[in-house]
Amino acid sequence: MILRGATRCCRSVRPTIPRQLTQNVQYAQPCRRRYSIPTGATPSSPPSSTGMLAPFTNELDRLAPSFRINGSQIQIIRSPADFYETLKSKIRHAKKQIFLSTLYIGKSEKELASLPSTRTVALRNNAELKLSILTDALRGTREAPDPSCASLLAPLITEFGPDRVEIRMYHTPNLTGLRKKHIPKRINEGWGLQHMKLYGIDDEIIMSGANLSNDYFTNRQDRYHLFTSKDVTQYFWNLYKGVASLSFVVEPTQEAAGFRLHWPSTNPAPSPLEQPTQCISKATEIISKLISINRAQDSPQKIEGDEKSSPKDTTVYMLGQLSQLMRPNTSTELPVVTHILKTLAKPEYSSSSWTFTAGYFNPDPSLRNLLLSTASHGNTIITAHPHANGFYGSKGVSGLLPGAYTYLARRFLREIHQRKRDDAIVLKEWRRGMVSEPEGWTYHAKGLWVTLPNEEEPSMSIIGSSNYTKRSYTHDLEAGALVVTENEDLKKRLGAEQRWLQDFAKPVSLDDFATNERRVGLNVRIAMWIVSLVGGAL
Repeated sequence: MILRGATRCCRSVRPTIPRQLTQNVQYAQPCRRRYSIPTGATPSSPPSSTGMLAPFTNELDRLAPSFRINGSQIQIIRSPADFYETLKSKIRHAKKQIFLSTLYIGKSEKELASLPSTRTVALRNNAELKLSILTDALRGTREAPDPSCASLLAPLITEFGPDRVEIRMYHTPNLTGLRKKHIPKRINEGWGLQHMKLYGIDDEIIMSGANLSNDYFTNRQDRYHLFTSKDVTQYFWNLYKGVASLSFVVEPTQEAAGFRLHWPSTNPAPSPLEQPTQCISKATEIISKLISINRAQDSPQKIEGDEKSSPKDTTVYMLGQLSQLMRPNTSTELPVVTHILKTLAKPEYSSSSWTFTAGYFNPDPSLRNLLLSTASHGNTIITAHPHANGFYGSKGVSGLLPGAYTYLARRFLREIHQRKRDDAIVLKEWRRGMVSEPEGWTYHAKGLWVTLPNEEEPSMSIIGSSNYTKRSYTHDLEAGALVVTENEDLKKRLGAEQRWLQDFAKPVSLDDFATNERRVGLNVRIAMWIVSLVGGAL
Protein backbone atom coordinates (compact mmCIF):
# COMPACT_ATOMS: atom_id res chain seq x y z
CA MET A 1 0.00 0.00 0.00
CA ILE A 2 2.71 2.43 0.96
CA LEU A 3 4.59 2.58 -2.31
CA ARG A 4 1.66 2.87 -4.68
CA GLY A 5 -0.01 5.43 -2.50
CA ALA A 6 3.12 7.52 -2.39
CA THR A 7 3.52 7.43 -6.12
CA ARG A 8 -0.14 8.19 -6.77
CA CYS A 9 0.44 11.40 -4.90
CA CYS A 10 3.03 12.21 -7.55
CA ARG A 11 0.83 11.81 -10.65
CA SER A 12 1.00 15.50 -11.45
CA VAL A 13 4.43 16.07 -10.03
CA ARG A 14 7.09 17.65 -12.20
CA PRO A 15 10.58 16.11 -12.24
CA THR A 16 11.85 16.50 -8.73
CA ILE A 17 14.52 13.93 -7.93
CA PRO A 18 17.91 15.42 -8.76
CA ARG A 19 20.37 13.36 -10.74
CA GLN A 20 23.28 14.77 -8.76
CA LEU A 21 22.24 13.88 -5.24
CA THR A 22 25.28 15.34 -3.52
CA GLN A 23 24.69 18.94 -4.55
CA ASN A 24 23.50 21.54 -2.08
CA VAL A 25 23.98 19.32 0.94
CA GLN A 26 23.39 21.14 4.22
CA TYR A 27 25.39 20.07 7.20
CA ALA A 28 24.00 19.70 10.67
CA GLN A 29 24.84 22.25 13.31
CA PRO A 30 26.07 20.67 16.55
CA CYS A 31 24.66 21.74 19.87
CA ARG A 32 27.25 22.74 22.42
CA ARG A 33 27.37 21.64 26.04
CA ARG A 34 24.21 22.53 27.89
CA TYR A 35 24.51 20.48 31.06
CA SER A 36 26.88 21.20 33.92
CA ILE A 37 27.33 20.08 37.49
CA PRO A 38 25.39 22.48 39.74
CA THR A 39 27.70 24.72 41.76
CA GLY A 40 25.20 25.08 44.57
CA ALA A 41 24.89 21.40 45.38
CA THR A 42 25.97 20.38 48.85
CA PRO A 43 27.96 17.21 49.49
CA SER A 44 25.01 15.62 51.29
CA SER A 45 22.38 16.40 48.63
CA PRO A 46 21.73 13.78 45.93
CA PRO A 47 23.04 14.71 42.46
CA SER A 48 20.45 16.26 40.17
CA SER A 49 19.46 14.79 36.82
CA THR A 50 21.30 17.66 35.13
CA GLY A 51 24.45 17.03 37.12
CA MET A 52 24.43 13.30 36.40
CA LEU A 53 23.95 13.96 32.67
CA ALA A 54 26.94 16.30 32.41
CA PRO A 55 29.65 13.59 32.28
CA PHE A 56 27.78 12.05 29.35
CA THR A 57 26.90 15.14 27.34
CA ASN A 58 30.19 17.00 27.72
CA GLU A 59 31.87 14.31 25.63
CA LEU A 60 28.85 13.51 23.44
CA ASP A 61 28.91 17.10 22.17
CA ARG A 62 32.38 16.39 20.79
CA LEU A 63 31.45 13.02 19.27
CA ALA A 64 28.29 13.63 17.26
CA PRO A 65 26.18 16.46 15.81
CA SER A 66 22.98 17.18 17.69
CA PHE A 67 19.83 19.29 17.80
CA ARG A 68 17.79 20.64 20.69
CA ILE A 69 14.05 19.97 20.59
CA ASN A 70 11.17 19.61 23.00
CA GLY A 71 10.35 16.13 24.29
CA SER A 72 6.81 16.44 22.94
CA GLN A 73 8.28 16.36 19.42
CA ILE A 74 9.05 12.66 19.83
CA GLN A 75 6.21 10.15 19.52
CA ILE A 76 6.86 6.56 20.58
CA ILE A 77 4.89 4.07 18.48
CA ARG A 78 4.08 0.77 20.14
CA SER A 79 3.00 -1.96 17.71
CA PRO A 80 3.68 -3.05 14.12
CA ALA A 81 0.09 -2.18 13.21
CA ASP A 82 0.45 1.30 14.71
CA PHE A 83 3.70 1.76 12.80
CA TYR A 84 1.96 0.81 9.56
CA GLU A 85 -1.02 3.09 10.13
CA THR A 86 1.21 6.01 11.11
CA LEU A 87 3.40 5.56 8.05
CA LYS A 88 0.38 5.35 5.75
CA SER A 89 -1.16 8.46 7.26
CA LYS A 90 2.02 10.50 6.99
CA ILE A 91 2.55 9.50 3.36
CA ARG A 92 -1.09 10.20 2.51
CA HIS A 93 -0.72 13.75 3.83
CA ALA A 94 2.78 14.46 2.50
CA LYS A 95 3.21 17.92 1.00
CA LYS A 96 6.88 18.26 -0.01
CA GLN A 97 8.90 15.06 -0.01
CA ILE A 98 8.95 11.39 0.89
CA PHE A 99 12.14 9.38 1.32
CA LEU A 100 12.20 5.76 2.42
CA SER A 101 15.45 3.99 3.30
CA THR A 102 15.09 0.31 4.16
CA LEU A 103 16.87 -2.99 3.74
CA TYR A 104 14.14 -4.30 1.46
CA ILE A 105 10.50 -3.99 0.42
CA GLY A 106 8.45 -7.18 0.79
CA LYS A 107 8.41 -8.86 -2.60
CA SER A 108 5.08 -10.65 -2.25
CA GLU A 109 3.01 -8.25 -0.16
CA LYS A 110 0.54 -7.03 -2.76
CA GLU A 111 -0.98 -4.66 -0.24
CA LEU A 112 2.23 -2.62 -0.51
CA ALA A 113 1.24 -1.75 -4.05
CA SER A 114 -1.57 0.60 -3.12
CA LEU A 115 -2.87 2.92 -0.44
CA PRO A 116 -6.54 3.57 0.24
CA SER A 117 -7.90 5.72 -2.56
CA THR A 118 -8.86 8.55 -0.19
CA ARG A 119 -6.39 11.39 -0.48
CA THR A 120 -6.67 15.14 -0.49
CA VAL A 121 -6.91 17.33 -3.57
CA ALA A 122 -3.78 19.11 -2.33
CA LEU A 123 -1.75 15.91 -2.54
CA ARG A 124 -3.01 15.03 -6.01
CA ASN A 125 -2.18 18.48 -7.33
CA ASN A 126 1.00 19.11 -5.35
CA ALA A 127 3.77 19.82 -7.84
CA GLU A 128 6.33 20.07 -5.02
CA LEU A 129 6.10 16.47 -3.84
CA LYS A 130 9.27 14.38 -4.19
CA LEU A 131 9.68 10.61 -3.82
CA SER A 132 12.89 8.62 -3.35
CA ILE A 133 13.43 5.03 -2.22
CA LEU A 134 16.73 3.42 -1.17
CA THR A 135 17.16 -0.31 -0.50
CA ASP A 136 19.98 -2.85 -0.54
CA ALA A 137 21.02 -4.42 -3.84
CA LEU A 138 21.94 -7.87 -2.49
CA ARG A 139 18.74 -8.34 -0.51
CA GLY A 140 16.62 -6.54 -3.08
CA THR A 141 17.65 -8.75 -6.02
CA ARG A 142 18.29 -12.05 -4.24
CA GLU A 143 15.32 -13.88 -5.77
CA ALA A 144 15.78 -12.61 -9.34
CA PRO A 145 14.65 -13.56 -11.95
CA ASP A 146 11.78 -14.61 -9.68
CA PRO A 147 9.78 -11.82 -8.01
CA SER A 148 12.01 -9.62 -5.86
CA CYS A 149 12.07 -6.23 -4.19
CA ALA A 150 13.56 -4.75 -7.38
CA SER A 151 10.89 -6.26 -9.63
CA LEU A 152 8.19 -4.91 -7.31
CA LEU A 153 9.57 -1.38 -7.52
CA ALA A 154 10.53 -1.25 -11.21
CA PRO A 155 6.93 -0.94 -12.52
CA LEU A 156 6.52 2.23 -10.47
CA ILE A 157 9.17 3.85 -12.61
CA THR A 158 7.47 2.64 -15.79
CA GLU A 159 4.14 4.07 -14.69
CA PHE A 160 5.26 7.39 -13.27
CA GLY A 161 8.59 8.03 -15.01
CA PRO A 162 12.17 8.18 -13.71
CA ASP A 163 11.92 11.91 -13.09
CA ARG A 164 9.06 11.44 -10.66
CA VAL A 165 10.15 8.28 -8.89
CA GLU A 166 13.74 7.25 -8.33
CA ILE A 167 14.69 3.87 -6.86
CA ARG A 168 18.27 3.38 -5.66
CA MET A 169 19.96 0.17 -4.55
CA TYR A 170 23.20 0.21 -2.61
CA HIS A 171 25.81 -2.52 -3.20
CA THR A 172 28.64 -3.11 -0.76
CA PRO A 173 32.20 -2.76 -2.11
CA ASN A 174 33.17 -5.68 0.15
CA LEU A 175 31.63 -8.35 -2.10
CA THR A 176 33.17 -8.46 -5.55
CA GLY A 177 34.90 -10.83 -7.96
CA LEU A 178 35.18 -14.50 -7.04
CA ARG A 179 33.75 -13.92 -3.57
CA LYS A 180 30.55 -12.49 -5.04
CA LYS A 181 30.38 -15.25 -7.63
CA HIS A 182 30.69 -18.21 -5.28
CA ILE A 183 29.17 -17.17 -1.94
CA PRO A 184 25.51 -18.32 -1.82
CA LYS A 185 22.89 -15.58 -2.08
CA ARG A 186 21.23 -16.69 1.14
CA ILE A 187 24.28 -15.67 3.17
CA ASN A 188 26.12 -13.08 1.04
CA GLU A 189 24.51 -10.25 2.97
CA GLY A 190 27.00 -11.06 5.74
CA TRP A 191 29.53 -9.04 3.73
CA GLY A 192 27.68 -5.78 4.06
CA LEU A 193 24.26 -4.21 3.57
CA GLN A 194 22.42 -0.91 3.31
CA HIS A 195 20.70 -1.32 6.69
CA MET A 196 19.52 2.23 7.50
CA LYS A 197 15.80 2.51 8.31
CA LEU A 198 14.81 6.13 7.63
CA TYR A 199 11.20 6.97 6.83
CA GLY A 200 11.05 10.69 6.14
CA ILE A 201 7.91 12.61 5.20
CA ASP A 202 8.16 16.42 4.93
CA ASP A 203 9.58 17.68 8.27
CA GLU A 204 9.03 14.41 10.14
CA ILE A 205 10.96 11.17 10.25
CA ILE A 206 10.34 7.74 11.74
CA MET A 207 13.52 6.16 13.09
CA SER A 208 13.23 2.41 13.42
CA GLY A 209 14.80 -0.99 12.94
CA ALA A 210 11.81 -2.23 10.93
CA ASN A 211 11.80 -2.95 7.22
CA LEU A 212 8.81 -2.48 4.90
CA SER A 213 7.11 -5.85 4.54
CA ASN A 214 3.99 -7.51 5.81
CA ASP A 215 5.47 -9.12 8.93
CA TYR A 216 6.91 -5.78 10.11
CA PHE A 217 3.37 -4.39 9.84
CA THR A 218 1.65 -7.27 11.62
CA ASN A 219 3.61 -9.68 13.83
CA ARG A 220 7.27 -8.67 14.07
CA GLN A 221 7.94 -6.48 17.09
CA ASP A 222 10.36 -3.60 16.62
CA ARG A 223 10.77 -0.02 17.88
CA TYR A 224 9.57 3.14 16.14
CA HIS A 225 10.12 6.79 17.13
CA LEU A 226 8.51 9.62 15.16
CA PHE A 227 10.52 12.87 15.30
CA THR A 228 8.60 16.01 14.35
CA SER A 229 11.64 18.15 13.70
CA LYS A 230 12.76 19.88 10.52
CA ASP A 231 16.39 19.83 11.66
CA VAL A 232 16.50 16.11 12.49
CA THR A 233 14.68 15.18 9.29
CA GLN A 234 16.90 17.39 7.13
CA TYR A 235 20.03 15.88 8.64
CA PHE A 236 18.99 12.35 7.75
CA TRP A 237 17.74 13.45 4.33
CA ASN A 238 21.24 14.74 3.60
CA LEU A 239 22.77 11.46 4.78
CA TYR A 240 20.24 9.58 2.70
CA LYS A 241 21.17 11.56 -0.42
CA GLY A 242 24.85 10.91 0.17
CA VAL A 243 24.38 7.13 0.29
CA ALA A 244 21.92 7.21 -2.63
CA SER A 245 24.53 8.98 -4.76
CA LEU A 246 26.78 5.97 -4.15
CA SER A 247 24.13 3.48 -5.25
CA PHE A 248 22.78 1.85 -8.40
CA VAL A 249 19.63 3.11 -10.11
CA VAL A 250 16.87 0.57 -10.78
CA GLU A 251 15.66 0.66 -14.37
CA PRO A 252 12.67 -1.34 -15.66
CA THR A 253 13.25 -3.71 -18.57
CA GLN A 254 11.38 -6.29 -20.63
CA GLU A 255 13.72 -9.05 -19.46
CA ALA A 256 12.56 -11.92 -17.25
CA ALA A 257 13.75 -10.20 -14.07
CA GLY A 258 11.88 -7.04 -15.02
CA PHE A 259 14.71 -4.67 -14.10
CA ARG A 260 18.40 -3.90 -14.35
CA LEU A 261 20.81 -2.07 -12.06
CA HIS A 262 22.56 0.86 -13.73
CA TRP A 263 25.47 2.92 -12.38
CA PRO A 264 24.82 6.50 -13.59
CA SER A 265 27.73 8.54 -14.90
CA THR A 266 26.53 11.34 -12.61
CA ASN A 267 27.39 9.30 -9.51
CA PRO A 268 30.40 10.91 -7.81
CA ALA A 269 32.28 7.61 -7.43
CA PRO A 270 33.05 4.61 -9.67
CA SER A 271 31.03 1.41 -9.32
CA PRO A 272 31.86 -0.64 -6.19
CA LEU A 273 31.82 -3.77 -8.34
CA GLU A 274 34.42 -2.46 -10.79
CA GLN A 275 36.66 -0.23 -8.67
CA PRO A 276 35.89 -0.93 -4.99
CA THR A 277 38.99 0.79 -3.61
CA GLN A 278 38.42 3.97 -5.60
CA CYS A 279 34.73 3.88 -4.69
CA ILE A 280 35.55 3.81 -0.97
CA SER A 281 38.09 6.62 -1.38
CA LYS A 282 35.53 8.91 -2.96
CA ALA A 283 32.79 7.80 -0.57
CA THR A 284 35.02 8.75 2.35
CA GLU A 285 35.07 12.35 1.16
CA ILE A 286 31.28 12.46 0.86
CA ILE A 287 30.12 10.55 3.93
CA SER A 288 32.67 11.89 6.41
CA LYS A 289 31.42 15.43 5.73
CA LEU A 290 27.83 14.38 6.32
CA ILE A 291 28.33 12.84 9.76
CA SER A 292 31.08 15.07 11.15
CA ILE A 293 30.31 17.93 13.55
CA ASN A 294 33.35 19.79 12.20
CA ARG A 295 31.64 20.51 8.87
CA ALA A 296 28.50 22.02 10.39
CA GLN A 297 26.90 25.24 9.23
CA ASP A 298 27.91 28.41 11.02
CA SER A 299 24.40 29.88 11.07
CA PRO A 300 21.63 28.46 13.26
CA GLN A 301 18.72 26.57 11.77
CA LYS A 302 15.46 28.47 11.41
CA ILE A 303 12.92 27.46 14.04
CA GLU A 304 9.29 27.48 13.05
CA GLY A 305 5.85 26.91 14.57
CA ASP A 306 5.51 25.48 18.04
CA GLU A 307 9.27 24.96 18.27
CA LYS A 308 9.66 28.69 19.02
CA SER A 309 7.67 28.62 22.24
CA SER A 310 8.38 25.09 23.49
CA PRO A 311 11.30 24.72 25.90
CA LYS A 312 14.28 22.85 24.49
CA ASP A 313 14.60 20.10 27.08
CA THR A 314 15.79 17.26 24.84
CA THR A 315 18.95 16.74 22.81
CA VAL A 316 18.95 14.41 19.81
CA TYR A 317 22.41 13.20 18.77
CA MET A 318 22.69 12.05 15.15
CA LEU A 319 24.37 8.65 14.87
CA GLY A 320 25.84 7.18 11.71
CA GLN A 321 27.83 3.96 11.36
CA LEU A 322 29.03 3.70 7.76
CA SER A 323 32.35 1.95 8.32
CA GLN A 324 32.56 0.16 4.98
CA LEU A 325 32.45 3.49 3.12
CA MET A 326 35.09 5.39 5.09
CA ARG A 327 38.86 5.07 5.30
CA PRO A 328 39.67 6.28 7.90
CA ASN A 329 36.47 5.40 9.69
CA THR A 330 34.94 8.41 11.46
CA SER A 331 31.56 6.84 12.23
CA THR A 332 29.81 8.14 15.32
CA GLU A 333 27.60 5.37 16.74
CA LEU A 334 30.22 3.06 18.21
CA PRO A 335 32.15 5.91 19.90
CA VAL A 336 28.89 7.23 21.39
CA VAL A 337 27.74 3.86 22.75
CA THR A 338 31.25 3.21 24.05
CA HIS A 339 31.32 6.54 25.88
CA ILE A 340 27.92 5.92 27.51
CA LEU A 341 28.90 2.48 28.82
CA LYS A 342 32.33 3.65 30.00
CA THR A 343 30.69 6.47 31.93
CA LEU A 344 28.31 3.99 33.56
CA ALA A 345 31.36 2.11 34.87
CA LYS A 346 32.14 4.96 37.26
CA PRO A 347 31.28 4.31 40.94
CA GLU A 348 28.89 7.27 41.14
CA TYR A 349 26.60 5.44 38.68
CA SER A 350 26.29 2.26 40.76
CA SER A 351 22.61 3.00 41.39
CA SER A 352 21.87 3.59 37.72
CA SER A 353 20.42 0.90 35.46
CA TRP A 354 20.26 0.10 31.79
CA THR A 355 18.24 -2.05 29.41
CA PHE A 356 19.80 -3.33 26.21
CA THR A 357 17.94 -5.16 23.46
CA ALA A 358 18.85 -6.78 20.17
CA GLY A 359 16.76 -9.33 18.33
CA TYR A 360 19.95 -10.96 17.11
CA PHE A 361 22.10 -11.10 20.22
CA ASN A 362 25.74 -10.82 19.26
CA PRO A 363 27.16 -7.55 20.67
CA ASP A 364 30.47 -6.38 19.32
CA PRO A 365 33.21 -7.78 21.61
CA SER A 366 34.08 -4.30 22.86
CA LEU A 367 30.46 -3.60 23.81
CA ARG A 368 30.02 -7.00 25.41
CA ASN A 369 32.93 -6.26 27.72
CA LEU A 370 31.62 -2.76 28.48
CA LEU A 371 28.13 -4.05 29.32
CA LEU A 372 29.69 -6.46 31.80
CA SER A 373 31.90 -3.73 33.27
CA THR A 374 29.31 -1.08 34.17
CA ALA A 375 28.77 -0.26 37.82
CA SER A 376 25.01 -0.22 37.20
CA HIS A 377 22.57 -2.62 38.86
CA GLY A 378 19.12 -3.84 37.90
CA ASN A 379 20.18 -4.22 34.26
CA THR A 380 18.23 -6.17 31.65
CA ILE A 381 19.08 -7.65 28.27
CA ILE A 382 16.21 -8.61 25.96
CA THR A 383 16.76 -10.84 22.96
CA ALA A 384 14.71 -13.17 20.79
CA HIS A 385 13.98 -16.74 21.83
CA PRO A 386 14.88 -19.07 18.92
CA HIS A 387 11.14 -19.48 18.23
CA ALA A 388 10.89 -15.68 17.85
CA ASN A 389 13.92 -15.43 15.58
CA GLY A 390 13.08 -14.48 12.01
CA PHE A 391 15.49 -17.13 10.69
CA TYR A 392 13.87 -19.98 12.63
CA GLY A 393 12.98 -22.78 10.23
CA SER A 394 14.78 -21.19 7.27
CA LYS A 395 16.34 -23.38 4.65
CA GLY A 396 20.10 -23.78 4.24
CA VAL A 397 22.77 -22.07 6.28
CA SER A 398 20.47 -19.26 7.45
CA GLY A 399 18.44 -21.86 9.34
CA LEU A 400 21.45 -22.32 11.63
CA LEU A 401 21.38 -18.70 12.78
CA PRO A 402 18.93 -19.12 15.71
CA GLY A 403 21.25 -21.78 17.10
CA ALA A 404 24.23 -19.48 16.61
CA TYR A 405 22.55 -16.70 18.60
CA THR A 406 21.63 -19.20 21.33
CA TYR A 407 25.27 -20.21 21.54
CA LEU A 408 26.34 -16.56 21.84
CA ALA A 409 23.71 -15.80 24.51
CA ARG A 410 24.82 -18.79 26.55
CA ARG A 411 28.42 -17.65 26.30
CA PHE A 412 27.40 -14.21 27.55
CA LEU A 413 25.59 -15.71 30.52
CA ARG A 414 28.75 -17.61 31.41
CA GLU A 415 30.70 -14.36 31.33
CA ILE A 416 28.14 -12.76 33.65
CA HIS A 417 28.63 -15.61 36.11
CA GLN A 418 32.42 -15.57 35.83
CA ARG A 419 32.49 -11.85 36.60
CA LYS A 420 30.09 -12.33 39.52
CA ARG A 421 27.53 -10.03 37.97
CA ASP A 422 24.58 -12.42 38.34
CA ASP A 423 22.79 -10.04 40.71
CA ALA A 424 23.28 -7.04 38.37
CA ILE A 425 22.38 -8.34 34.88
CA VAL A 426 19.48 -10.54 33.81
CA LEU A 427 19.08 -11.98 30.31
CA LYS A 428 15.51 -12.33 29.05
CA GLU A 429 14.25 -14.09 25.93
CA TRP A 430 11.22 -12.70 24.11
CA ARG A 431 8.72 -15.21 22.83
CA ARG A 432 5.14 -14.82 21.61
CA GLY A 433 4.03 -18.09 20.06
CA MET A 434 6.23 -19.65 17.41
CA VAL A 435 7.30 -18.08 14.15
CA SER A 436 5.44 -19.36 11.07
CA GLU A 437 2.59 -20.68 13.21
CA PRO A 438 -0.79 -18.96 13.74
CA GLU A 439 -0.49 -16.12 16.26
CA GLY A 440 3.30 -16.50 16.21
CA TRP A 441 5.45 -13.35 16.37
CA THR A 442 9.12 -12.58 15.82
CA TYR A 443 11.27 -10.09 17.75
CA HIS A 444 13.41 -7.53 15.97
CA ALA A 445 13.75 -4.63 18.43
CA LYS A 446 17.08 -3.06 19.24
CA GLY A 447 18.19 -0.22 21.46
CA LEU A 448 19.53 1.02 24.77
CA TRP A 449 17.86 2.82 27.69
CA VAL A 450 19.74 4.37 30.62
CA THR A 451 18.11 5.36 33.92
CA LEU A 452 20.22 7.67 36.10
CA PRO A 453 20.75 7.34 39.87
CA ASN A 454 17.78 8.53 41.95
CA GLU A 455 15.55 8.40 38.85
CA GLU A 456 12.65 6.08 38.06
CA GLU A 457 12.56 6.46 34.27
CA PRO A 458 15.20 6.56 31.49
CA SER A 459 16.83 9.86 30.56
CA MET A 460 18.68 8.40 27.57
CA SER A 461 17.73 6.04 24.79
CA ILE A 462 19.20 4.99 21.44
CA ILE A 463 16.84 4.22 18.54
CA GLY A 464 17.84 3.08 15.06
CA SER A 465 18.80 0.29 12.72
CA SER A 466 21.95 -1.05 14.39
CA ASN A 467 22.09 -4.51 15.97
CA TYR A 468 25.29 -3.44 17.81
CA THR A 469 27.26 -6.33 16.34
CA LYS A 470 30.72 -6.53 14.82
CA ARG A 471 28.95 -6.66 11.46
CA SER A 472 27.06 -3.44 12.28
CA TYR A 473 30.34 -1.69 13.04
CA THR A 474 32.40 -3.05 10.15
CA HIS A 475 30.12 -4.19 7.31
CA ASP A 476 26.69 -2.54 7.29
CA LEU A 477 25.38 1.01 6.88
CA GLU A 478 23.50 2.06 10.02
CA ALA A 479 21.71 5.20 11.18
CA GLY A 480 20.23 6.07 14.54
CA ALA A 481 19.63 8.71 17.17
CA LEU A 482 20.53 9.09 20.83
CA VAL A 483 17.85 10.91 22.82
CA VAL A 484 18.99 12.68 26.01
CA THR A 485 16.11 14.31 27.83
CA GLU A 486 15.05 16.17 30.94
CA ASN A 487 11.42 16.12 29.81
CA GLU A 488 9.50 14.17 32.47
CA ASP A 489 6.73 13.08 30.14
CA LEU A 490 9.19 11.73 27.57
CA LYS A 491 11.06 9.90 30.34
CA LYS A 492 7.81 8.21 31.35
CA ARG A 493 7.09 7.22 27.77
CA LEU A 494 10.60 5.81 27.30
CA GLY A 495 10.15 3.85 30.52
CA ALA A 496 6.81 2.51 29.35
CA GLU A 497 8.40 1.39 26.08
CA GLN A 498 11.19 -0.32 27.97
CA ARG A 499 8.60 -2.21 30.06
CA TRP A 500 6.10 -3.19 27.37
CA LEU A 501 8.88 -4.78 25.33
CA GLN A 502 9.30 -7.16 28.27
CA ASP A 503 5.65 -8.23 28.35
CA PHE A 504 6.56 -11.42 26.48
CA ALA A 505 10.11 -11.81 27.84
CA LYS A 506 11.20 -14.26 30.51
CA PRO A 507 14.57 -14.60 32.33
CA VAL A 508 16.81 -17.47 31.26
CA SER A 509 19.70 -19.12 33.08
CA LEU A 510 22.60 -21.39 32.26
CA ASP A 511 20.45 -24.29 33.42
CA ASP A 512 17.90 -23.44 30.73
CA PHE A 513 20.60 -23.57 28.08
CA ALA A 514 21.79 -26.94 29.36
CA THR A 515 18.57 -28.70 28.36
CA ASN A 516 18.57 -30.94 25.29
CA GLU A 517 16.18 -28.57 23.52
CA ARG A 518 18.70 -25.72 23.73
CA ARG A 519 21.91 -27.58 22.92
CA VAL A 520 23.79 -26.18 19.93
CA GLY A 521 25.17 -28.66 17.41
CA LEU A 522 28.68 -28.78 16.02
CA ASN A 523 27.33 -27.78 12.60
CA VAL A 524 26.33 -24.38 13.99
CA ARG A 525 29.80 -23.70 15.35
CA ILE A 526 31.43 -24.82 12.11
CA ALA A 527 29.15 -22.54 10.09
CA MET A 528 30.04 -19.58 12.35
CA TRP A 529 33.73 -20.31 11.89
CA ILE A 530 33.45 -20.55 8.09
CA VAL A 531 31.57 -17.25 7.79
CA SER A 532 34.24 -15.53 9.88
CA LEU A 533 37.06 -17.19 7.97
CA VAL A 534 35.96 -15.84 4.57
CA GLY A 535 35.39 -12.32 5.84
CA GLY A 536 31.71 -12.27 6.74
CA ALA A 537 30.00 -11.51 10.04
CA LEU A 538 26.78 -12.31 11.89
